[in-house]
Amino acid sequence: MGIAEAPQGRREKRKLETRARIEDAAYELFQRQGIDETSIEQICAEADVARRTFYSYFPNKHALLGGLGVSRLYSQSGPMLDVLINNYSSTRDRLAAMIDFIESTFSGYREIDRQLILAAPTVFANDPETQREINNSALDSFARLFAAGQAQGDARTTFSPEILASMVVGTLNVLTVCWAMDSSYPIFAKLEEARDMFEGIVCRD
Repeated sequence: MGIAEAPQGRREKRKLETRARIEDAAYELFQRQGIDETSIEQICAEADVARRTFYSYFPNKHALLGGLGVSRLYSQSGPMLDVLINNYSSTRDRLAAMIDFIESTFSGYREIDRQLILAAPTVFANDPETQREINNSALDSFARLFAAGQAQGDARTTFSPEILASMVVGTLNVLTVCWAMDSSYPIFAKLEEARDMFEGIVCRD
């Protein structure tokens, strides 16, 4: 017989599902008719939630914009790196697959994604604890990847996994912000440069 899910676990799961429904509805409306033209009332109708439910997750539309930017970009590194570690055996292959994944993600981004990425820092400014958690999660995930490579002997030991993780996270963040601020920024060429740099610094010949 299966074990019933605890009430607190069910409540948390429902909260996450409701938040995701609000964010998905907002994203579709923003993309379809623009941010300024989309009202909280329309988002609530699209997500099938009451206004008071919306405000229990987001104090205003600007906070929703920042939350979307965070959830659609900055919260993805942990799950992505878990897949890389489980599906690829060498550090070089993991780094290559990571860049391939990021390039594929950017190829699907639209103008709305650019605006959302630029809105994300406002969330961090008002909630430094969330910024700390997301930043530490990304650094810890990359450090784990590089520690695994050093343990199996195909990653250089010149630098610690933590410093290598900082290099990768910092580079990717800068490239992303440059792209968000300038629609002509050559993001794919820069990602290819980053691919070569990461491999040259991290991987053994």
